[in-house]
Amino acid sequence: MSCAAARRLLPHNCSDFRIDPYSCIKLLEACTVSKSLGQGKAIHQCILKHGYSFTNNSILLDKLTRFYISCRSLELAQRVFNSIPCPDRRIKSVLWNQMIRAYAWDGPFEKAIDMYYEMKNYGVRPTKYTYTFVLKACSAIQDLENGMRVHEDVERLGLGNDVYVCTALVDFFVKCGCLVDAREVFDRMTERDAVAWNALIAGCSSHGLYEDVVGLVIEMQNTGLHTNSSTMVAVLPSIGEANKLREGKSVHGHCLRRDFVGCLVLDTGILDVYGKCKQLDYAWRIFSAMSSKNDITWSAMIGACITCDSPLMGLELFEKMRMEQNFNLSSAMLATVIRACAQLIDLRRGERIHGQTIKMGSLLDLTVSNTLLSFYAKCGRIDEAMLLLEEMGITDSVSYSALISGSVQNGNAEEALYVFKEMRCSHVEPDHSTMMGFFPACSQLAALEHGVCGHGYSIIKGFVMNVSVCNSLIDMYAKCGRVETARLVFDRMCARDVVSWNTMVSGYGIHGRGREAISIFNDMLTEGQKPDGITFISLLYSCSHSGLVTEGKHWFHTMCQEFKIVPQMDHYLCMVDLLGRADLLDEAYHLIQSMLFQPDVQIWSALLAACRTHRNIELAEEVSNKIRSLGPQSSGDFVLLSNLYSTANRWDAAANIRIVQKGLGFKKSPGCSWVEVNGNVHGFLGGDQSHPQLFKIKEKLKELSLEMKMLGYQSEFDYVYQDVEVEEKEDILLHHSEKMAVAFALICFVNPGKPILVTKNLRVCVDCHTALKYISIITKREITVRDASRFHHFRDGDCSCDDFW
Repeated sequence: MSCAAARRLLPHNCSDFRIDPYSCIKLLEACTVSKSLGQGKAIHQCILKHGYSFTNNSILLDKLTRFYISCRSLELAQRVFNSIPCPDRRIKSVLWNQMIRAYAWDGPFEKAIDMYYEMKNYGVRPTKYTYTFVLKACSAIQDLENGMRVHEDVERLGLGNDVYVCTALVDFFVKCGCLVDAREVFDRMTERDAVAWNALIAGCSSHGLYEDVVGLVIEMQNTGLHTNSSTMVAVLPSIGEANKLREGKSVHGHCLRRDFVGCLVLDTGILDVYGKCKQLDYAWRIFSAMSSKNDITWSAMIGACITCDSPLMGLELFEKMRMEQNFNLSSAMLATVIRACAQLIDLRRGERIHGQTIKMGSLLDLTVSNTLLSFYAKCGRIDEAMLLLEEMGITDSVSYSALISGSVQNGNAEEALYVFKEMRCSHVEPDHSTMMGFFPACSQLAALEHGVCGHGYSIIKGFVMNVSVCNSLIDMYAKCGRVETARLVFDRMCARDVVSWNTMVSGYGIHGRGREAISIFNDMLTEGQKPDGITFISLLYSCSHSGLVTEGKHWFHTMCQEFKIVPQMDHYLCMVDLLGRADLLDEAYHLIQSMLFQPDVQIWSALLAACRTHRNIELAEEVSNKIRSLGPQSSGDFVLLSNLYSTANRWDAAANIRIVQKGLGFKKSPGCSWVEVNGNVHGFLGGDQSHPQLFKIKEKLKELSLEMKMLGYQSEFDYVYQDVEVEEKEDILLHHSEKMAVAFALICFVNPGKPILVTKNLRVCVDCHTALKYISIITKREITVRDASRFHHFRDGDCSCDDFW
């Protein structure tokens, strides 16, 4: 019966309608095809009106159930299903399958699982299709426990080789992250179709296992099966995650040859690959050529803009989509847009998106909430981020990882360690991403005890197999003064990337061990790892801080000539610093003059610092004019000029610089030092009056001062830039932050041989450097200070830097 005929048969008033069950069945079949919910409900009313002969007809009720399922009115479908007489329900698995299938496709997925158990309780024997439906529901909510029970039922009933059931099992295990189990089921299959292969390929692809994906595709083709568009869709995520541009282009070409183009899902996948490979032009061409786009397509294109460092373009595209399209904003879209706001540090726009998520109820989505946490943390709004964390009903490791990473990026490592502690108290297990934020926090504060505990945890959890985690560990140990331990971690790595080598070169560099930095660089070349621009920044830095002028010049030339790396600002900065430290000021000046682009303030400031060290007032005046013409960009530029005049006893000129600095709104960064004592990190400002043990610290400093003077120590008054009396100058120097940190550690450390590790945000001054040599003799301890420039290991009156910093 046609839909039009059905409409003509249906009256406006059911009480006037006389019809038999057979006609009702035909009418319902027509309404099912047309999905005419209103007309189907009218037929339902007629059935109820005609009483027992209709409401007890199992075939008619089955058709009515199917009709409601086709219209996605599952609540009504369930009511009709429940009214089917029990004897029919007990013997007909098809009735149960249609309901389980409906819930498995549209949800609630838990209902499909419940009906499966209810079906068994009624004594109805499930078919192979029942298992495929209920496994799909388990996959949707990653219900591993119930899925495993279904797997046991499958094996018990001898369906372990059925291609449909096994394919559903592979898909289930893949989506629950159990790739080993998925592969085991797959390998036992005596017959495999393209769907089974695609399910396993998609699983490996979604987990970033690029090599496994390639192997499976080749294996699939060797069996005589051809890859189809679904295979290509499955392959693309792993290509994007691995940033395999050449392979991505190859797949794109294959799709063009096989005429797969025009498939919305496939085109979106190709667009996403180009975006993740930072090929914005290619991504834009795909996007522009697509005749139809859904919200996922727009989201992929906006994501490509963010990946390619064009977040503003991404936000403009988002606004265009809002005006031109009528899509509901998905959680994935909102998360993508919030990422763009975070990249731009656009607090105002991000807060507006936050408001939209609240209106839409999207804060219940953990991905959106976590992205908002990361946004506030990256914008330096840690309080707002913490408040959001408290308001979230559910949190996971990503929530805390976002806060930890954001705190570290904003230089608030103490907050990051606090968040990590709160995470453990909340019984949320840190993952490898958490540790990649935690270790840099330990690095910033030189919190070695925290870092060692984190290393132990990472070993237990197997995170040390992750290259990025190991890179963070190498950096942490190097910056906590344990470069030998950093090398041990490096040597034990199963695989290394260019970041691993760069971190190890840099680690030796900040300890002034330039020869070893060059040695590890040569090992890098021997193993076939191609260096990048950052490698040479680390190498030149190492040469600079070890006084290896000839070697530094050689590697700078090699970088340009042999490796064809065009020098950037940071490379020139290292070279100017290298030459300046060696008192080759004219050569440094000529190098700056030969640059192919305009030198920035940092370059001139490096030369100015060298002029101050070597007291070349004439060149310093010229360099200071260059800095003034460019406009100082930080308080440090003013401080250098001011300190230069103070050293020359030109107090009026120094005072004028400070007035200009204040007028432009620049503030001098206060000296701050940290020391870890008994697992707690303590911070000190220069002249700090706030510490609870201030009296003991001052007494300890006075005691040390007397003992130092007995050994011949004299205060370096040149490094007090105020025109005050000698006694006041001496007091100012005595209460520099690093001295206060060392004094506090000496008070707390009972073990006389325990080393002291202090980290400082600025370069250590000459007076503190000299004083710490004497303190190492008096206390018979090794004292390590990491300043903004490098490490200083004080032992028996000597420093590892050989007074070269």
